[in-house]
Amino acid sequence: MFSAIKDILLQISAACSFLFLIQWWVDRGLVARKKGGFPDNQTFLVLACTLSLILCSLLSTTLFGIAYLNLGMIPAYIGILYGTVRSGILLSIFLLVCNIFIAEPSGISNMILNSGILLYPLLFGLAKPFKKGTVVEKIGMLWMVLCPNMLFIALVPIIGGENIYEAHSGESFLITLYLFFTIALGGIFVYFVEMVWSSWRAKVHMESISDNFQWESEKLQQITNVVPLSIMSLDDHGVVTDLNDCMLGMTRVHYPNLRREDIIGKPVREFFNGSADADAYMRVRDNIQHKRRSHERMIHGSRIYQIYSAPLMQKNSGLTSGVVLIAQDITDEVKLRSELDHVERLSLVGQMAAGITHEIRNPMAVVRGFLQLMREKSSDDLDSYYQIVLEELDRANSIINDFLSLAQSRISDKEKVLLHRIIEEVSPLLWADANLRGQSVELKLNASIHELELNVREIKQLILNLGRNGMEAMGPKGVLTLETHSTQDKVELIVRDSGIGMSESQREKLFSPFFTTKRDGTGLGLSLCLSIVERHNGKINVESVEGEGTVFTISIPLVKEEYSGATLTD
Repeated sequence: MFSAIKDILLQISAACSFLFLIQWWVDRGLVARKKGGFPDNQTFLVLACTLSLILCSLLSTTLFGIAYLNLGMIPAYIGILYGTVRSGILLSIFLLVCNIFIAEPSGISNMILNSGILLYPLLFGLAKPFKKGTVVEKIGMLWMVLCPNMLFIALVPIIGGENIYEAHSGESFLITLYLFFTIALGGIFVYFVEMVWSSWRAKVHMESISDNFQWESEKLQQITNVVPLSIMSLDDHGVVTDLNDCMLGMTRVHYPNLRREDIIGKPVREFFNGSADADAYMRVRDNIQHKRRSHERMIHGSRIYQIYSAPLMQKNSGLTSGVVLIAQDITDEVKLRSELDHVERLSLVGQMAAGITHEIRNPMAVVRGFLQLMREKSSDDLDSYYQIVLEELDRANSIINDFLSLAQSRISDKEKVLLHRIIEEVSPLLWADANLRGQSVELKLNASIHELELNVREIKQLILNLGRNGMEAMGPKGVLTLETHSTQDKVELIVRDSGIGMSESQREKLFSPFFTTKRDGTGLGLSLCLSIVERHNGKINVESVEGEGTVFTISIPLVKEEYSGATLTD
Protein backbone atom coordinates (compact mmCIF):
# COMPACT_ATOMS: atom_id res chain seq x y z
CA MET A 1 0.00 0.00 0.00
CA PHE A 2 2.81 2.41 0.94
CA SER A 3 4.65 1.63 -2.29
CA ALA A 4 1.51 2.37 -4.33
CA ILE A 5 1.03 5.74 -2.61
CA LYS A 6 4.68 6.54 -3.29
CA ASP A 7 4.25 5.68 -6.98
CA ILE A 8 1.16 7.90 -7.21
CA LEU A 9 3.01 10.83 -5.59
CA LEU A 10 5.94 10.36 -7.98
CA GLN A 11 3.55 10.45 -10.93
CA ILE A 12 1.91 13.61 -9.61
CA SER A 13 5.33 15.25 -9.18
CA ALA A 14 6.40 14.25 -12.69
CA ALA A 15 3.11 15.46 -14.17
CA CYS A 16 3.44 18.80 -12.35
CA SER A 17 6.93 19.44 -13.71
CA PHE A 18 5.61 21.19 -16.82
CA LEU A 19 3.74 23.65 -14.60
CA PHE A 20 6.97 24.64 -12.86
CA LEU A 21 8.64 25.11 -16.24
CA ILE A 22 5.80 27.35 -17.44
CA GLN A 23 5.99 29.42 -14.26
CA TRP A 24 9.75 29.80 -14.74
CA TRP A 25 9.13 30.88 -18.33
CA VAL A 26 6.75 33.61 -17.20
CA ASP A 27 9.14 34.80 -14.48
CA ARG A 28 12.37 34.65 -16.50
CA GLY A 29 11.56 33.93 -20.09
CA LEU A 30 10.04 37.31 -20.99
CA VAL A 31 13.42 39.01 -20.77
CA ALA A 32 14.99 36.32 -22.95
CA ARG A 33 12.18 36.70 -25.48
CA LYS A 34 12.98 40.39 -25.85
CA LYS A 35 16.60 39.53 -26.58
CA GLY A 36 15.59 36.96 -29.20
CA GLY A 37 16.23 33.22 -29.49
CA PHE A 38 13.44 32.21 -27.08
CA PRO A 39 10.37 30.14 -28.13
CA ASP A 40 6.85 31.53 -28.07
CA ASN A 41 4.32 30.53 -25.42
CA GLN A 42 2.64 27.67 -27.33
CA THR A 43 5.95 26.10 -28.37
CA PHE A 44 7.35 26.30 -24.86
CA LEU A 45 4.18 24.78 -23.39
CA VAL A 46 4.39 21.82 -25.78
CA LEU A 47 8.07 21.31 -24.93
CA ALA A 48 7.33 21.42 -21.20
CA CYS A 49 4.43 18.95 -21.62
CA THR A 50 6.73 16.63 -23.61
CA LEU A 51 9.28 16.64 -20.79
CA SER A 52 6.58 15.82 -18.23
CA LEU A 53 5.32 13.02 -20.49
CA ILE A 54 8.80 11.48 -20.62
CA LEU A 55 9.20 11.66 -16.83
CA CYS A 56 5.78 10.15 -16.22
CA SER A 57 6.46 7.35 -18.74
CA LEU A 58 9.81 6.54 -17.12
CA LEU A 59 8.10 6.30 -13.72
CA SER A 60 5.01 4.47 -15.02
CA THR A 61 3.89 1.21 -13.37
CA THR A 62 0.71 -0.59 -12.30
CA LEU A 63 -1.17 -0.24 -9.05
CA PHE A 64 -1.18 -3.63 -7.35
CA GLY A 65 -0.52 -5.19 -10.77
CA ILE A 66 -4.01 -4.17 -11.90
CA ALA A 67 -4.47 -0.48 -12.92
CA TYR A 68 -2.13 1.40 -15.31
CA LEU A 69 -0.36 4.23 -13.44
CA ASN A 70 0.86 6.93 -15.85
CA LEU A 71 -0.27 10.55 -15.52
CA GLY A 72 1.66 11.52 -18.65
CA MET A 73 -1.57 11.68 -20.61
CA ILE A 74 -2.59 14.86 -18.67
CA PRO A 75 0.33 17.10 -19.83
CA ALA A 76 0.12 15.40 -23.26
CA TYR A 77 -3.57 16.22 -23.67
CA ILE A 78 -3.04 19.77 -22.35
CA GLY A 79 -0.18 20.27 -24.81
CA ILE A 80 -2.32 19.01 -27.71
CA LEU A 81 -5.27 21.24 -26.75
CA TYR A 82 -3.15 24.39 -26.24
CA GLY A 83 -0.69 23.81 -29.08
CA THR A 84 -0.92 24.05 -32.84
CA VAL A 85 -2.18 21.20 -35.03
CA ARG A 86 1.36 20.32 -36.06
CA SER A 87 2.73 20.27 -32.50
CA GLY A 88 -0.37 18.34 -31.38
CA ILE A 89 0.25 15.62 -33.97
CA LEU A 90 3.89 15.31 -32.94
CA LEU A 91 2.95 15.18 -29.26
CA SER A 92 0.27 12.52 -29.84
CA ILE A 93 2.77 10.37 -31.78
CA PHE A 94 5.30 10.84 -28.99
CA LEU A 95 2.66 9.79 -26.42
CA LEU A 96 2.01 6.63 -28.43
CA VAL A 97 5.74 5.87 -28.70
CA CYS A 98 6.21 6.34 -24.94
CA ASN A 99 3.38 3.90 -24.24
CA ILE A 100 4.93 1.32 -26.58
CA PHE A 101 8.61 1.50 -25.67
CA ILE A 102 8.89 3.16 -22.25
CA ALA A 103 5.71 2.67 -20.25
CA GLU A 104 4.84 -0.43 -18.24
CA PRO A 105 3.04 -2.72 -18.84
CA SER A 106 3.31 -3.25 -22.60
CA GLY A 107 1.07 -5.05 -25.04
CA ILE A 108 -1.36 -4.22 -27.84
CA SER A 109 -4.40 -3.79 -25.61
CA ASN A 110 -2.41 -1.68 -23.16
CA MET A 111 -1.09 0.46 -26.00
CA ILE A 112 -4.54 1.03 -27.52
CA LEU A 113 -6.48 1.65 -24.33
CA ASN A 114 -3.88 3.15 -21.97
CA SER A 115 -2.46 5.57 -24.57
CA GLY A 116 -5.92 6.93 -25.38
CA ILE A 117 -5.32 6.59 -29.12
CA LEU A 118 -9.04 5.96 -29.62
CA LEU A 119 -9.71 9.45 -28.22
CA TYR A 120 -7.36 11.31 -30.59
CA PRO A 121 -10.12 12.31 -33.05
CA LEU A 122 -12.16 13.77 -30.17
CA LEU A 123 -9.05 15.44 -28.77
CA PHE A 124 -8.15 17.18 -32.03
CA GLY A 125 -11.80 18.08 -32.63
CA LEU A 126 -11.91 19.91 -29.29
CA ALA A 127 -8.59 21.74 -29.82
CA LYS A 128 -10.02 24.70 -31.77
CA PRO A 129 -13.02 25.49 -29.50
CA PHE A 130 -10.78 24.79 -26.49
CA LYS A 131 -8.54 27.78 -27.31
CA LYS A 132 -11.55 30.13 -27.47
CA GLY A 133 -13.34 28.83 -24.35
CA THR A 134 -13.44 30.12 -20.80
CA VAL A 135 -11.58 28.42 -17.96
CA VAL A 136 -14.64 26.36 -16.98
CA GLU A 137 -15.28 25.40 -20.60
CA LYS A 138 -11.66 24.35 -21.05
CA ILE A 139 -11.77 22.18 -17.93
CA GLY A 140 -14.99 20.60 -19.18
CA MET A 141 -13.47 19.82 -22.59
CA LEU A 142 -10.41 18.21 -20.97
CA TRP A 143 -12.69 16.11 -18.80
CA MET A 144 -14.56 14.99 -21.94
CA VAL A 145 -11.31 13.28 -22.95
CA LEU A 146 -9.96 12.26 -19.53
CA CYS A 147 -13.15 10.52 -18.34
CA PRO A 148 -13.23 8.03 -21.27
CA ASN A 149 -9.47 7.56 -20.88
CA MET A 150 -9.87 6.64 -17.21
CA LEU A 151 -12.69 4.28 -18.22
CA PHE A 152 -10.35 2.59 -20.71
CA ILE A 153 -7.69 2.21 -17.99
CA ALA A 154 -10.32 0.54 -15.78
CA LEU A 155 -11.34 -1.81 -18.66
CA VAL A 156 -7.79 -3.05 -19.36
CA PRO A 157 -7.63 -5.38 -16.31
CA ILE A 158 -11.19 -6.61 -17.03
CA ILE A 159 -10.15 -7.52 -20.58
CA GLY A 160 -7.18 -9.33 -19.03
CA GLY A 161 -9.50 -11.36 -16.82
CA GLU A 162 -9.12 -9.31 -13.63
CA ASN A 163 -11.61 -7.14 -11.78
CA ILE A 164 -10.39 -4.23 -9.71
CA TYR A 165 -13.38 -4.55 -7.40
CA GLU A 166 -12.51 -8.16 -6.51
CA ALA A 167 -9.21 -6.91 -5.06
CA HIS A 168 -8.65 -5.98 -1.45
CA SER A 169 -11.02 -3.21 -0.36
CA GLY A 170 -8.11 -0.84 0.40
CA GLU A 171 -6.56 -1.49 -2.97
CA SER A 172 -9.91 -1.04 -4.76
CA PHE A 173 -10.47 2.26 -2.92
CA LEU A 174 -6.98 3.54 -3.82
CA ILE A 175 -7.40 2.57 -7.49
CA THR A 176 -10.82 4.25 -7.65
CA LEU A 177 -9.43 7.32 -5.88
CA TYR A 178 -6.54 7.43 -8.38
CA LEU A 179 -8.93 7.32 -11.36
CA PHE A 180 -11.12 10.14 -10.06
CA PHE A 181 -8.16 12.14 -8.77
CA THR A 182 -6.57 11.99 -12.23
CA ILE A 183 -9.69 13.59 -13.70
CA ALA A 184 -9.69 16.30 -11.00
CA LEU A 185 -5.96 16.84 -11.42
CA GLY A 186 -6.47 17.60 -15.12
CA GLY A 187 -8.90 20.38 -14.20
CA ILE A 188 -6.45 21.75 -11.63
CA PHE A 189 -3.67 21.79 -14.23
CA VAL A 190 -5.82 23.66 -16.76
CA TYR A 191 -6.79 26.20 -14.10
CA PHE A 192 -3.12 26.71 -13.16
CA VAL A 193 -2.09 27.12 -16.81
CA GLU A 194 -4.83 29.72 -17.31
CA MET A 195 -3.70 31.60 -14.21
CA VAL A 196 -0.11 31.56 -15.45
CA TRP A 197 -1.23 32.76 -18.89
CA SER A 198 -3.30 35.51 -17.29
CA SER A 199 -0.31 36.56 -15.17
CA TRP A 200 1.89 36.51 -18.27
CA ARG A 201 -0.54 38.66 -20.26
CA ALA A 202 -0.81 41.11 -17.37
CA LYS A 203 2.97 41.27 -17.15
CA VAL A 204 3.29 41.84 -20.90
CA HIS A 205 0.61 44.53 -20.72
CA MET A 206 2.32 46.27 -17.80
CA GLU A 207 5.70 46.14 -19.53
CA SER A 208 4.08 47.49 -22.68
CA ILE A 209 2.57 50.35 -20.67
CA SER A 210 5.95 50.93 -19.02
CA ASP A 211 7.74 50.95 -22.39
CA ASN A 212 5.13 53.31 -23.84
CA PHE A 213 5.41 55.57 -20.82
CA GLN A 214 9.19 55.60 -21.11
CA TRP A 215 8.97 56.34 -24.83
CA GLU A 216 6.44 59.12 -24.29
CA SER A 217 8.68 60.55 -21.58
CA GLU A 218 11.70 60.42 -23.90
CA LYS A 219 9.64 61.88 -26.74
CA LEU A 220 8.44 64.72 -24.52
CA GLN A 221 12.04 65.37 -23.45
CA GLN A 222 13.14 65.48 -27.10
CA ILE A 223 10.29 67.85 -27.95
CA THR A 224 11.14 70.20 -25.07
CA ASN A 225 14.80 70.12 -26.15
CA VAL A 226 13.83 71.16 -29.68
CA VAL A 227 11.53 73.97 -28.53
CA PRO A 228 13.50 77.27 -28.53
CA LEU A 229 12.29 78.09 -25.01
CA SER A 230 14.03 77.48 -21.70
CA ILE A 231 11.84 75.11 -19.65
CA MET A 232 12.38 74.02 -16.05
CA SER A 233 10.12 72.04 -13.69
CA LEU A 234 10.12 72.47 -9.92
CA ASP A 235 8.60 70.49 -7.07
CA ASP A 236 6.40 71.92 -4.32
CA HIS A 237 9.47 73.21 -2.47
CA GLY A 238 11.00 75.05 -5.43
CA VAL A 239 13.62 72.37 -6.08
CA VAL A 240 14.56 71.75 -9.73
CA THR A 241 13.32 68.36 -10.96
CA ASP A 242 14.09 68.66 -14.68
CA LEU A 243 15.14 71.11 -17.39
CA ASN A 244 15.62 71.08 -21.14
CA ASP A 245 18.79 71.77 -23.12
CA CYS A 246 17.78 75.35 -23.86
CA MET A 247 17.42 76.13 -20.13
CA LEU A 248 20.78 74.46 -19.49
CA GLY A 249 22.38 76.65 -22.16
CA MET A 250 20.73 79.78 -20.73
CA THR A 251 21.99 78.93 -17.24
CA ARG A 252 25.50 78.36 -18.56
CA VAL A 253 25.55 81.95 -19.88
CA HIS A 254 25.80 83.04 -16.24
CA TYR A 255 27.41 79.88 -14.77
CA PRO A 256 29.69 78.48 -17.54
CA ASN A 257 30.90 75.29 -15.81
CA LEU A 258 27.48 74.16 -14.60
CA ARG A 259 26.26 70.65 -15.53
CA ARG A 260 22.74 69.28 -15.64
CA GLU A 261 23.49 67.14 -12.58
CA ASP A 262 24.54 70.27 -10.68
CA ILE A 263 21.15 71.91 -11.30
CA ILE A 264 18.69 69.06 -10.73
CA GLY A 265 17.93 68.67 -7.04
CA LYS A 266 18.99 72.22 -6.16
CA PRO A 267 16.66 75.10 -5.16
CA VAL A 268 15.92 77.37 -8.11
CA ARG A 269 16.79 80.46 -6.06
CA GLU A 270 20.48 79.51 -6.31
CA PHE A 271 20.41 80.23 -10.04
CA PHE A 272 18.36 83.45 -10.02
CA ASN A 273 19.68 85.08 -6.86
CA GLY A 274 22.26 87.09 -8.80
CA SER A 275 19.57 88.96 -10.70
CA ALA A 276 20.19 92.67 -11.14
CA ASP A 277 16.42 93.20 -11.01
CA ALA A 278 15.76 92.35 -7.36
CA ASP A 279 12.10 93.41 -7.42
CA ALA A 280 11.30 91.21 -10.41
CA TYR A 281 13.12 88.28 -8.78
CA MET A 282 11.06 88.68 -5.61
CA ARG A 283 7.84 88.66 -7.65
CA VAL A 284 8.92 85.52 -9.52
CA ARG A 285 9.85 83.79 -6.26
CA ASP A 286 6.51 84.76 -4.71
CA ASN A 287 4.62 83.39 -7.72
CA ILE A 288 6.55 80.11 -7.49
CA GLN A 289 5.86 79.75 -3.77
CA HIS A 290 2.14 80.42 -4.19
CA LYS A 291 1.95 78.45 -7.47
CA ARG A 292 0.36 81.26 -9.43
CA ARG A 293 0.22 81.60 -13.18
CA SER A 294 2.22 84.72 -14.02
CA HIS A 295 4.77 86.34 -16.31
CA GLU A 296 7.49 88.78 -15.32
CA ARG A 297 10.33 90.55 -17.10
CA MET A 298 13.61 90.14 -15.27
CA ILE A 299 17.15 91.39 -15.91
CA HIS A 300 19.91 88.91 -15.08
CA GLY A 301 23.38 90.25 -15.73
CA SER A 302 23.39 91.81 -19.19
CA ARG A 303 20.46 89.72 -20.46
CA ILE A 304 16.72 90.40 -20.30
CA TYR A 305 14.34 87.46 -19.74
CA GLN A 306 10.60 87.01 -19.85
CA ILE A 307 9.73 84.49 -17.10
CA TYR A 308 6.45 82.55 -17.26
CA SER A 309 5.33 80.35 -14.36
CA ALA A 310 2.35 78.00 -14.10
CA PRO A 311 1.35 75.33 -11.56
CA LEU A 312 1.39 71.65 -12.55
CA MET A 313 -2.02 70.14 -11.81
CA GLN A 314 -2.92 66.48 -11.25
CA LYS A 315 -5.74 65.76 -13.68
CA ASN A 316 -7.93 63.61 -11.43
CA SER A 317 -7.46 65.22 -8.03
CA GLY A 318 -6.90 68.78 -9.21
CA LEU A 319 -4.05 69.17 -6.71
CA THR A 320 -0.88 71.04 -7.63
CA SER A 321 2.33 69.03 -7.74
CA GLY A 322 4.97 71.58 -8.66
CA VAL A 323 5.57 74.49 -11.00
CA VAL A 324 6.86 74.81 -14.55
CA LEU A 325 9.03 77.79 -15.47
CA ILE A 326 9.46 78.97 -19.05
CA ALA A 327 12.14 81.58 -19.67
CA GLN A 328 12.67 83.42 -22.94
CA ASP A 329 15.71 85.55 -23.66
CA ILE A 330 14.22 88.74 -25.13
CA THR A 331 17.42 90.82 -25.10
CA ASP A 332 17.64 90.92 -28.89
CA GLU A 333 13.89 91.48 -29.15
CA VAL A 334 14.08 94.50 -26.84
CA LYS A 335 17.01 95.85 -28.84
CA LEU A 336 15.14 95.29 -32.10
CA ARG A 337 12.05 96.99 -30.72
CA SER A 338 14.19 99.97 -29.73
CA GLU A 339 15.60 100.10 -33.25
CA LEU A 340 12.10 99.93 -34.71
CA ASP A 341 11.06 102.83 -32.49
CA HIS A 342 14.05 104.73 -33.80
CA VAL A 343 13.03 103.95 -37.38
CA GLU A 344 9.53 105.23 -36.64
CA ARG A 345 10.98 108.45 -35.24
CA LEU A 346 13.13 108.86 -38.34
CA SER A 347 10.08 108.27 -40.49
CA LEU A 348 8.28 111.01 -38.60
CA VAL A 349 11.27 113.31 -39.10
CA GLY A 350 11.20 112.49 -42.82
CA GLN A 351 7.55 113.45 -43.07
CA MET A 352 8.29 116.68 -41.22
CA ALA A 353 11.24 117.36 -43.53
CA ALA A 354 9.06 117.00 -46.62
CA GLY A 355 6.64 119.57 -45.23
CA ILE A 356 9.42 121.92 -44.19
CA THR A 357 10.97 121.75 -47.65
CA HIS A 358 7.85 122.97 -49.40
CA GLU A 359 6.42 125.31 -46.77
CA ILE A 360 9.46 127.01 -45.20
CA ARG A 361 12.44 126.92 -47.53
CA ASN A 362 10.95 129.00 -50.32
CA PRO A 363 9.66 131.78 -48.02
CA MET A 364 13.08 131.87 -46.32
CA ALA A 365 14.78 132.41 -49.68
CA VAL A 366 12.45 135.37 -50.32
CA VAL A 367 13.17 136.78 -46.84
CA ARG A 368 16.94 136.46 -47.40
CA GLY A 369 16.71 138.22 -50.77
CA PHE A 370 14.78 141.18 -49.42
CA LEU A 371 17.11 141.45 -46.41
CA GLN A 372 20.07 141.78 -48.74
CA LEU A 373 18.24 144.54 -50.69
CA MET A 374 17.38 146.35 -47.46
CA ARG A 375 21.02 146.03 -46.31
CA GLU A 376 22.22 147.79 -49.46
CA LYS A 377 19.84 150.71 -48.85
CA SER A 378 20.47 150.96 -45.10
CA SER A 379 23.22 152.78 -43.26
CA ASP A 380 26.45 151.02 -42.34
CA ASP A 381 25.50 151.16 -38.65
CA LEU A 382 22.92 148.40 -39.26
CA ASP A 383 25.32 145.99 -41.06
CA SER A 384 26.07 144.03 -37.89
CA TYR A 385 22.36 143.41 -37.29
CA TYR A 386 21.75 142.33 -40.86
CA GLN A 387 24.74 139.98 -40.56
CA ILE A 388 23.27 138.33 -37.46
CA VAL A 389 19.88 137.84 -39.18
CA LEU A 390 21.48 136.38 -42.32
CA GLU A 391 23.64 133.97 -40.25
CA GLU A 392 20.58 132.75 -38.37
CA LEU A 393 18.77 132.24 -41.68
CA ASP A 394 21.76 130.22 -42.91
CA ARG A 395 21.66 128.18 -39.69
CA ALA A 396 17.95 127.50 -40.18
CA ASN A 397 18.66 126.49 -43.77
CA SER A 398 21.36 124.10 -42.54
CA ILE A 399 18.87 122.47 -40.19
CA ILE A 400 16.45 122.07 -43.09
CA ASN A 401 19.21 120.40 -45.12
CA ASP A 402 19.81 117.96 -42.24
CA PHE A 403 16.10 117.18 -42.20
CA LEU A 404 16.24 116.45 -45.92
CA SER A 405 19.19 114.10 -45.45
CA LEU A 406 17.31 112.20 -42.73
CA ALA A 407 14.27 111.95 -44.98
CA GLN A 408 16.14 110.16 -47.78
CA SER A 409 15.17 106.46 -48.00
CA ARG A 410 17.84 105.29 -50.45
CA ILE A 411 21.25 106.21 -51.80
CA SER A 412 21.90 107.39 -55.28
CA ASP A 413 25.19 107.80 -57.12
CA LYS A 414 27.06 104.98 -55.42
CA GLU A 415 30.50 104.23 -56.72
CA LYS A 416 33.32 101.86 -55.90
CA VAL A 417 35.86 103.78 -53.90
CA LEU A 418 38.50 103.28 -51.22
CA LEU A 419 37.50 104.62 -47.82
CA HIS A 420 41.09 105.89 -47.42
CA ARG A 421 40.64 108.26 -50.34
CA ILE A 422 37.61 109.88 -48.71
CA ILE A 423 39.42 110.16 -45.37
CA GLU A 424 42.39 111.85 -47.05
CA GLU A 425 40.07 114.36 -48.71
CA VAL A 426 38.37 115.41 -45.46
CA SER A 427 41.42 115.17 -43.17
CA PRO A 428 42.68 118.71 -44.04
CA LEU A 429 39.37 120.10 -42.81
CA LEU A 430 39.68 118.13 -39.57
CA TRP A 431 43.32 119.20 -39.10
CA ALA A 432 42.40 122.84 -39.61
CA ASP A 433 39.61 122.63 -37.06
CA ALA A 434 41.88 120.76 -34.61
CA ASN A 435 44.62 123.39 -34.92
CA LEU A 436 42.18 126.13 -33.97
CA ARG A 437 41.27 124.14 -30.83
CA GLY A 438 44.84 123.16 -29.88
CA GLN A 439 44.12 119.52 -30.62
CA SER A 440 45.63 116.90 -32.92
CA VAL A 441 44.35 114.32 -35.39
CA GLU A 442 45.94 110.88 -35.88
CA LEU A 443 45.28 108.55 -38.83
CA LYS A 444 45.84 104.80 -38.38
CA LEU A 445 44.82 103.42 -41.74
CA ASN A 446 45.16 99.75 -42.54
CA ALA A 447 47.62 99.13 -45.36
CA SER A 448 45.26 96.74 -47.16
CA ILE A 449 41.60 97.45 -47.47
CA HIS A 450 38.72 96.46 -49.75
CA GLU A 451 36.88 98.87 -52.00
CA LEU A 452 33.32 99.71 -51.03
CA GLU A 453 30.28 100.98 -52.88
CA LEU A 454 29.77 104.35 -51.22
CA ASN A 455 28.06 107.66 -51.69
CA VAL A 456 31.16 109.85 -51.36
CA ARG A 457 29.32 113.02 -50.35
CA GLU A 458 27.44 111.28 -47.52
CA ILE A 459 30.50 109.43 -46.20
CA LYS A 460 32.39 112.74 -46.08
CA GLN A 461 29.51 114.22 -44.11
CA LEU A 462 29.57 111.19 -41.76
CA ILE A 463 33.32 111.52 -41.06
CA LEU A 464 33.13 115.29 -40.56
CA ASN A 465 30.15 115.05 -38.21
CA LEU A 466 31.75 112.34 -36.04
CA GLY A 467 35.15 114.07 -36.10
CA ARG A 468 33.81 117.49 -35.11
CA ASN A 469 31.60 115.95 -32.41
CA GLY A 470 34.71 114.29 -30.97
CA MET A 471 36.71 117.54 -31.06
CA GLU A 472 33.87 119.44 -29.39
CA ALA A 473 33.91 116.85 -26.58
CA MET A 474 37.68 117.29 -26.00
CA GLY A 475 39.66 120.08 -24.44
CA PRO A 476 43.04 121.45 -25.58
CA LYS A 477 45.68 118.78 -26.33
CA GLY A 478 42.95 116.29 -27.06
CA VAL A 479 43.64 113.62 -29.68
CA LEU A 480 41.16 112.53 -32.35
CA THR A 481 42.03 109.17 -33.93
CA LEU A 482 40.67 107.73 -37.18
CA GLU A 483 41.36 104.01 -37.75
CA THR A 484 40.38 101.54 -40.45
CA HIS A 485 40.24 97.75 -40.38
CA SER A 486 39.33 95.26 -43.09
CA THR A 487 37.91 91.73 -42.67
CA GLN A 488 36.67 89.15 -45.14
CA ASP A 489 33.17 90.61 -45.31
CA LYS A 490 33.30 94.19 -44.02
CA VAL A 491 35.35 97.35 -43.50
CA GLU A 492 35.41 99.16 -40.17
CA LEU A 493 35.95 102.86 -39.56
CA ILE A 494 36.79 103.75 -35.95
CA VAL A 495 36.55 107.35 -34.69
CA ARG A 496 38.04 107.71 -31.20
CA ASP A 497 38.30 110.81 -29.03
CA SER A 498 39.85 111.46 -25.63
CA GLY A 499 37.01 113.65 -24.42
CA ILE A 500 34.70 113.62 -21.42
CA GLY A 501 32.75 110.52 -22.45
CA MET A 502 29.05 109.86 -21.91
CA SER A 503 26.82 108.22 -19.32
CA GLU A 504 24.75 105.14 -20.10
CA SER A 505 21.51 107.13 -20.20
CA GLN A 506 23.06 109.53 -22.74
CA ARG A 507 24.22 106.63 -24.93
CA GLU A 508 20.70 105.18 -25.00
CA LYS A 509 19.31 108.45 -26.44
CA LEU A 510 22.33 109.30 -28.55
CA PHE A 511 20.77 108.71 -31.99
CA SER A 512 17.32 110.07 -31.12
CA PRO A 513 16.39 113.12 -33.22
CA PHE A 514 16.61 116.43 -31.33
CA PHE A 515 18.61 114.93 -28.45
CA THR A 516 21.80 116.90 -27.82
CA THR A 517 24.23 117.59 -24.99
CA LYS A 518 25.56 120.79 -26.63
CA ARG A 519 24.18 124.20 -25.78
CA ASP A 520 23.69 125.29 -29.40
CA GLY A 521 23.23 121.82 -30.97
CA THR A 522 20.22 120.78 -33.02
CA GLY A 523 20.24 117.09 -32.05
CA LEU A 524 20.22 116.02 -35.70
CA GLY A 525 23.92 115.35 -36.41
CA LEU A 526 24.17 111.81 -35.02
CA SER A 527 20.70 110.92 -36.28
CA LEU A 528 21.94 111.92 -39.71
CA CYS A 529 25.09 109.79 -39.24
CA LEU A 530 22.98 106.76 -38.31
CA SER A 531 20.74 107.34 -41.32
CA ILE A 532 23.78 107.45 -43.63
CA VAL A 533 25.22 104.22 -42.17
CA GLU A 534 21.89 102.41 -42.46
CA ARG A 535 21.52 103.50 -46.08
CA HIS A 536 24.86 101.76 -46.67
CA ASN A 537 23.50 98.59 -44.92
CA GLY A 538 26.02 99.14 -42.16
CA LYS A 539 26.00 99.30 -38.38
CA ILE A 540 27.27 101.87 -35.92
CA ASN A 541 28.36 100.97 -32.41
CA VAL A 542 29.22 103.32 -29.54
CA GLU A 543 31.46 102.67 -26.55
CA SER A 544 32.02 105.41 -24.03
CA VAL A 545 33.51 105.75 -20.56
CA GLU A 546 32.95 108.93 -18.61
CA GLY A 547 36.21 110.83 -18.22
CA GLU A 548 38.07 108.68 -20.77
CA GLY A 549 36.43 109.25 -24.13
CA THR A 550 34.14 107.80 -26.76
CA VAL A 551 34.65 105.34 -29.62
CA PHE A 552 32.36 105.15 -32.68
CA THR A 553 32.77 101.98 -34.77
CA ILE A 554 31.14 102.03 -38.21
CA SER A 555 30.93 98.65 -40.01
CA ILE A 556 30.08 98.69 -43.73
CA PRO A 557 29.64 95.30 -45.45
CA LEU A 558 31.31 94.44 -48.72
CA VAL A 559 29.17 93.62 -51.71
CA LYS A 560 28.93 89.82 -52.15
CA GLU A 561 31.05 89.60 -55.27
CA GLU A 562 33.87 91.37 -53.42
CA TYR A 563 34.13 88.73 -50.65
CA SER A 564 36.58 86.62 -52.61
CA GLY A 565 38.31 89.53 -54.33
CA ALA A 566 41.86 90.69 -53.77
CA THR A 567 42.63 93.54 -51.42
CA LEU A 568 43.78 96.86 -52.76
CA THR A 569 46.77 98.64 -51.35
CA ASP A 570 46.42 102.29 -50.47
